Amino acid sequence: MADKNRDPVAVIGLGRFGSALAIELTQRGTEVLGIDNNPKHVQDLSGLVTDIATADSTDLAALKQLGVPDFYRAVVAIGSDLEASILTASLLVELEIDHIWAKAVSRQHGRILRRIGVHHVVFPEHDMGERVAHLVSGRMLDYMQVDANFALAKMRPPKEFVGIPLGQSGLRRRYGVTVVAVKAREEEFTYATAETELGHGDVIIVSGRTDRVERFADLP
Repeated sequence: MADKNRDPVAVIGLGRFGSALAIELTQRGTEVLGIDNNPKHVQDLSGLVTDIATADSTDLAALKQLGVPDFYRAVVAIGSDLEASILTASLLVELEIDHIWAKAVSRQHGRILRRIGVHHVVFPEHDMGERVAHLVSGRMLDYMQVDANFALAKMRPPKEFVGIPLGQSGLRRRYGVTVVAVKAREEEFTYATAETELGHGDVIIVSGRTDRVERFADLP
């Protein structure tokens, strides 16, 4: 059975988000077809992406001519033109692409994309703003919202949990979070166990409900 995760990806819209995505996918070894109606965007990616083309993605015939119906995965990275974004996404749905991702610039935009059949809607600007807000306002070194109410945070351990085996700390019972991994100075991350003792210079990965992770990260 073929590995669908290695199949080529069509990236439609080569602005900042689309071009960064197309380049990253290419560097990871995935074949990419980049499409944009602006010749300059296409020219800027020459040699950086597997294959690129100037075309109107709201034209079904153009998509068929480029072979888009043969793709297992496609990304609509159009953000500045909502009409083009929605029309392009609807054509991909019509072409029965197995996995359609689309960038949304607002909640309303995202709702429309979902209603027409887009499988995965992403909010790059909102998600990045939320992540940076967590990093700026707290003690987190990194932050990722995994689901609507579940998050992972990279941070230093609160003082009260330093030097105590995690199994004896009552951390999960008191704060509802789990220490998933620990990285001591000059070492790599390792899975945390009940016997793991945290040090002052350690970096930990914590998981749990978003509000509980935030509360835990606020501890001194």
